Amino acid sequence: MSDAAQALSRLLDIMARLRDPVSGCPWDRAQDFASIAPYAIEEAYEVEDTIARQDWAALPDELGDLLLQVVYHARMGEEAGLFDFATVASMIGDKMVRRHPHVFGDAALAPGQWEDGKEQERLARRERGTLAGIPTALPALLRAGKLSARAARVGFDWPEAKDVAEKVDEEIAELKVELDSGDRDRIADELGDVLFTLATLARKLDLDPEACLRQANAKFTRRFTGVEQHLAERGMTPADSTLADMEAAWQAVKRQERKA
Repeated sequence: MSDAAQALSRLLDIMARLRDPVSGCPWDRAQDFASIAPYAIEEAYEVEDTIARQDWAALPDELGDLLLQVVYHARMGEEAGLFDFATVASMIGDKMVRRHPHVFGDAALAPGQWEDGKEQERLARRERGTLAGIPTALPALLRAGKLSARAARVGFDWPEAKDVAEKVDEEIAELKVELDSGDRDRIADELGDVLFTLATLARKLDLDPEACLRQANAKFTRRFTGVEQHLAERGMTPADSTLADMEAAWQAVKRQERKA
């Protein structure tokens, strides 16, 4: 048995022990699919964050946390008589072979082959419609990009990125009109249109809107921390500063960044 197989077998045994109805951990025994699902999402984001920071020493640990979520669900599936880890591994293996006929078969690589394969799988699951199968639990910005991309596959798309940018301007203008109305429902609706169109613009530019927003979050965090440092040098905090004080510090931080 290879080292990988031994390590995986040990992990499966550990999870079985944790879930043992007599001698297992009370917390682990109490969990079900719904209660554990959020942890899988959280661990996936921690993996992504580790990669973004290029913390390669920490990445195996974070990947292990993510793998544990798969093992956890597989164990609960086995207990319920639904499926086991072998089923999970076999199904993803079969799927990879099926979706790569140019590697595991004699077919030539064709444009759109991956999406075409997924479409056939959706039809086999009796999922009908262009937008079928896009999980509603995805982060909203990510799901917006996927919805837009799926619609684009059947021709429902703007010709160029600049056309989408003009649509962004149009949606912002409509939002401004609703701001004057004070109707929160209509404002939320128009703001949603702005965000959806921005996700579409990101797709047209071949950019990940989630990654763009994460970059903006990191920049804001860096700059606002710089604002606090500037104020601290003057014996001030944001709480006892005016907006003008903070804006002046903000511009100073931006000037420093441009010189760096």
